[in-house]
Amino acid sequence: MSKIKEFAVPTFVLTLICLISAFLLGMTNEITAPKIAEISAENEKKARQVVFESAASFGETTEKDGISLTPALDENGATIGYVVVTVEKGYGGDIEVMTGVDTDGKVTGVDILSHSETAGLGANADKVTFRDLFKGKTAGVTVSKDAPGENSIDALTGATITSRAVTKAVNAAIQAAGGENIG
Repeated sequence: MSKIKEFAVPTFVLTLICLISAFLLGMTNEITAPKIAEISAENEKKARQVVFESAASFGETTEKDGISLTPALDENGATIGYVVVTVEKGYGGDIEVMTGVDTDGKVTGVDILSHSETAGLGANADKVTFRDLFKGKTAGVTVSKDAPGENSIDALTGATITSRAVTKAVNAAIQAAGGENIG
């Protein structure tokens, strides 16, 4: 009987501790979940506002084939463009890019949401000076190592793969916002 007691008492105590811990974690989640959702929604709006400054608000996000598309709305609720999130493979891994595209098919802004690029090289894609190169560009943006043309951007020094990945993400965003949505 003493062997059973040696095993049963610690098992019961550990089970009780686990149940109480699980209950407390569940209660904490129940209390904090609404605030976390509110903060997350506010952060999403701020990020969208970075790439589409003229939007008064944003519509419902839809997702298809790994691309998320959110209508940018004016003060009257009319669609003035889209905020598109795309993911492309860079040198160090996936690069998640948020792009604003107006109804004329022009880029209004680009933001790098996440990346694993090399510090000092590909990570420079996150700098405003690089991201602003895409503003006003239309479908078919290309990367140039020399003198960029009208619809091309200058590649980051030592980070051509990253430059091409971001450009490919921006082109995918323009395409996703296009078709019957443009005009």
